[in-house]
Amino acid sequence: MKKIGVTGGIGVGKTYVTDILRRLNYPVYNSDVVSKRYINTDIQLMSSIKKEFGDDIYNGNVVNASKLSTLVFSNPSMLSKLNSIIHPFVRKDFNLWCESQDSDIIFKEAAILYESGSNIDLDAVICVCADEDLRISRIKKRDNKTLEEIRLIISRQLSQDEKERLSDFKIINDEKSSLLLQINSILQALK
Repeated sequence: MKKIGVTGGIGVGKTYVTDILRRLNYPVYNSDVVSKRYINTDIQLMSSIKKEFGDDIYNGNVVNASKLSTLVFSNPSMLSKLNSIIHPFVRKDFNLWCESQDSDIIFKEAAILYESGSNIDLDAVICVCADEDLRISRIKKRDNKTLEEIRLIISRQLSQDEKERLSDFKIINDEKSSLLLQINSILQALK
């Protein structure tokens, strides 16, 4: 089984690309979805987050995502701490998920693939790319965030150029280039 990462900065269209892969019948693991699920369901993880960020980071058993986001994106050390708490849960879950798959190729979508060190467990990485203006436009529509909030999040991620440099493949998601042709070309190279 080949394990392929799909990464890129916020707003590049990673989920759109992995939706195409799913339609092509490839299994896709979404790290962000899994981490959000664990944050709100795993007692041990919830306890660690409360210990680090305070009990009021949760409303009952549901994390106050807006408050947590504001805290961690305004303070790089808090972001690093949160990632170090969550990542072991995601890594373990991903490994269990892989054991249940029977495809020759599986994909792992993760915005912070390199930052978390997850890339070392993978055979190759695809970086989804889009220019910053397009990314900002997408995020504004999707997340209803201000330009200042978006720029802060972008500044806390590994730069798009660095992600592209570290990756084995690139997919240009500029709303002009064919994603399917690019994906098929990469799939052929992976076989």
